[in-house]
Amino acid sequence: MQDLSLHILDLAENSLAAGASTIRIKLEIDGRKDLLAVSIEDDGPGMDEETLSRALNPFFTTRKTRKVGLGLPLFREAARAAGGDLTIRSQPGRGVKLKAWFRLSHPDCKPIGDLAGTLLTLVIGNPQVRFLFTLHRDGLVRRFDSERVINRQAGIAAMAAAARKKLARMV
Repeated sequence: MQDLSLHILDLAENSLAAGASTIRIKLEIDGRKDLLAVSIEDDGPGMDEETLSRALNPFFTTRKTRKVGLGLPLFREAARAAGGDLTIRSQPGRGVKLKAWFRLSHPDCKPIGDLAGTLLTLVIGNPQVRFLFTLHRDGLVRRFDSERVINRQAGIAAMAAAARKKLARMV
């Protein structure tokens, strides 16, 4: 994948496929600490110990539609290539929490990409799911809550326009 927003889209789609109703996405950018961190947390069914221990194996997946699961291993390799790493925590019934971090100055640190477009795709395609996005950039914090946008709008076109406007200002 060419940029981090595509990894975020893939991982959020995993959460959706698992049945999550709330997905939290956090992006931390700290130039002084030379840090870029991406966290994704969901309230899905979580993973047992065996599944969690195999989650980073590209030849393992719980999906029935294919025999490989490349999303998490590719995300971990992107982080490692940029001087970082990835952690996953999960328990059955408690969802999944993952965090990847990257050295901002590392030449192999992938660009963020079209994060606003990615989030907009997730929100419009899944209006029944609550997406909470937080951006921490050098001490400034901005938040987006899809539930607030959806509840204030009448119709998908109005919701899309409102979400697009808010997300474009954030990222």
